[in-house]
Amino acid sequence: MHEYPPGLPSWGDSAQFDIEAKIDDDSVAARKDLSPQDREQLNKRMLQALLADRFKLRVHYETRIGSFYQLVIAKSGPKVKQWPTGQEPRGTSWGRNGITIQGGGVDDLVMCLSDELGRKVVDKTGLTGHYDIDLKWTPDDQPGRPDAGPTLFTALEEQLGLKLDAAKGPLDTLVVDHVDKPSENRCDLFLLID
Repeated sequence: MHEYPPGLPSWGDSAQFDIEAKIDDDSVAARKDLSPQDREQLNKRMLQALLADRFKLRVHYETRIGSFYQLVIAKSGPKVKQWPTGQEPRGTSWGRNGITIQGGGVDDLVMCLSDELGRKVVDKTGLTGHYDIDLKWTPDDQPGRPDAGPTLFTALEEQLGLKLDAAKGPLDTLVVDHVDKPSENRCDLFLLID
């Protein structure tokens, strides 16, 4: 079950919106000279501006005591494969039954796990390289299938030599101060596309 930010209105945990992206030619040209990390930061800033404009979203962070997971190395030791030196990263994708990271770091894995589990995951592995990760599991709502594989927690340990430990403590928590439900389709609603 996902934990939604404090202050989110009732429609915020179930409403879904399709947002299409378009950026002007000058922005496209400027982005080509940026590193993948700088492009990611620019994407985040532009998305934040869009949400502030279109949804009138205002948020702040505060420290609250909460539950989270710590990603740690299992007793068997890490089994993550190094990404080939000099090879360009290919990106990250994830869904209900898998995470694929090609050339990313443990921070990418932590982000995917946080999204999948609906709870903050904190990296305590000490792993700092770039990795080739292909993690597969059976979603919790499909355990009885004849071809069912391991759960996410088991897959992490068996396939990557990592595990999640439950913890409780202070967390930087996103708090929604204000958000409006947008009106129906508007042609100037854009989200970023790489």
